[in-house]
Amino acid sequence: MDATTLRRSLGFVAQVLARGLPACVVVTFTDELACRQGCLDAAAFAQALGVPVLQVVGHRGLGVAQLREQLTTWRTWPVPAVPPPTDPGERAAWAESVLVFAGYRPPGRHRVTQRIDAVLLHPLWGTAVFLAVMTLFFQTVFTVAAPLQGGVETLFACLSGLVDAHVGNPWLSGLLADALLAGVGGVLVFVPQIVLLFLLLALLEGVGYLARAAFLMDRVMARFGLEGRAFVALLSSFACAIPGIMATRTLPSARDRLATMMAAPLMTCSARLPVYVLLIGLLVDPSAKLGPFGVQGLVMFGLYLLGAVSAMLAAWVFKKLGERGGRPVPFFMEMPPYRLPAPRAVLVAMGSSARIFLRKCSTVIVATSVLLWLLLNLPLHSDAHMRAAGVDTTDSVAVSAYTVDHSYAADLGRLVAPVFDPLGFDWRINVGVLSAQAARETFVATLGQVAAAQDPEEPEQALRAMTYPDGPRAGEPVFTAPTIAALLVYFVYALQCMATVAVLRRETGTWRWPLTALAYLTALAWLMAYVARTATVLLGG
Repeated sequence: MDATTLRRSLGFVAQVLARGLPACVVVTFTDELACRQGCLDAAAFAQALGVPVLQVVGHRGLGVAQLREQLTTWRTWPVPAVPPPTDPGERAAWAESVLVFAGYRPPGRHRVTQRIDAVLLHPLWGTAVFLAVMTLFFQTVFTVAAPLQGGVETLFACLSGLVDAHVGNPWLSGLLADALLAGVGGVLVFVPQIVLLFLLLALLEGVGYLARAAFLMDRVMARFGLEGRAFVALLSSFACAIPGIMATRTLPSARDRLATMMAAPLMTCSARLPVYVLLIGLLVDPSAKLGPFGVQGLVMFGLYLLGAVSAMLAAWVFKKLGERGGRPVPFFMEMPPYRLPAPRAVLVAMGSSARIFLRKCSTVIVATSVLLWLLLNLPLHSDAHMRAAGVDTTDSVAVSAYTVDHSYAADLGRLVAPVFDPLGFDWRINVGVLSAQAARETFVATLGQVAAAQDPEEPEQALRAMTYPDGPRAGEPVFTAPTIAALLVYFVYALQCMATVAVLRRETGTWRWPLTALAYLTALAWLMAYVARTATVLLGG
């Protein structure tokens, strides 16, 4: 129980004690209660409840040893002589009598919190601060993580060189160097950005700012027919859409819940981050500035903002489609006082999210990378066949490029070319987009394998220099500004995560809504990508 909100927690305690099981109450934040002129007699509180009561200040470790010792004696814990009442009215009276007996005085208002909230919750200044915080957020993701990313790239380049030097079998060498190090390593290069993203989110939550962001956004959400609780669910989707969809369980309205679930995949999850960083790096020079801000960070912020606005518009549309009348449910949310977050709690939150990403790299992305490597290297071509095609068989890069360009993956990419030609995608991008249906990060792994086949030493330069091998655009660069803009916007909207589809099926109990989400988001992704490409061409990109 939080000592600063003791009255609200007693209803839950009453339900626990009514179970008749051994119970112990742990009261936290007692230091903050004292600082804000509140008080609680723990011994009297234990007597009133009829169960053991311990006071713990977790971030300073006070009372933790006593709690551990208490847990070993659970068989001897006393139980209330008279269990708490089950009637809600009687339970409220019981709670009040317990607080009076325990001499509980609630804490006074947190003066520092009041002064800061006067600015941060102001309709004008609070919104300005929110936009400034988000801008600095994405500037930090790019600027701070860049040196770390360079170190990871160097590490994988060294590992790839060691494989080439010490593994004699060409198939095993290709599997290790191209499928795993170039494919999976191409995704792991972006771990510094992802870890930094989770670190900043954990800090904002620990300080107490994310609750204020939800309050500010409640006004915006109301214009789209939703409430602040929906924003909390959408905010959870920044890490992954799956917890965001599951967080909709807290919404009291089934209509709001469905609308929020259908919009959650549009929020920019961490899986999009490697794709955005790769493509923005190809589109914008790292040294480009707009005033004091780096253009790369501003573009990233714009993509996140586009996803958030699109999510709210989608939620509004689905809310209107399912409108059946009725009044909206009021939004209530506790504003926690501003606190310096405990370093351990921040690191645990960051590490937990990073482990989820790394687990995906070790399962879905490894499997997809190996499959793609096979598709990119089959069928086998004899030396005589390649010499007849004009390939210098003594040039390993030329042999690799020919193999990739005449592989099963190339056939698959050219098969779907009519769908993606209007967006400027060539067959290599098509394969990456198709592979990303399992997990978005595999797009980076696919391009990493293709680039490594063309230039193992400088795969990023290989992407910049990549040209169309044939057709009306033969010899033209693949990654032009219009094509990159189309790709970025496509990834903003496309539902490229089968795990999200599966969770939608579980949460809605039917395949109707997951298939609807997959269809409408794929169609919207193509349409908006086409608009982005056309607009970039018209602007002279």
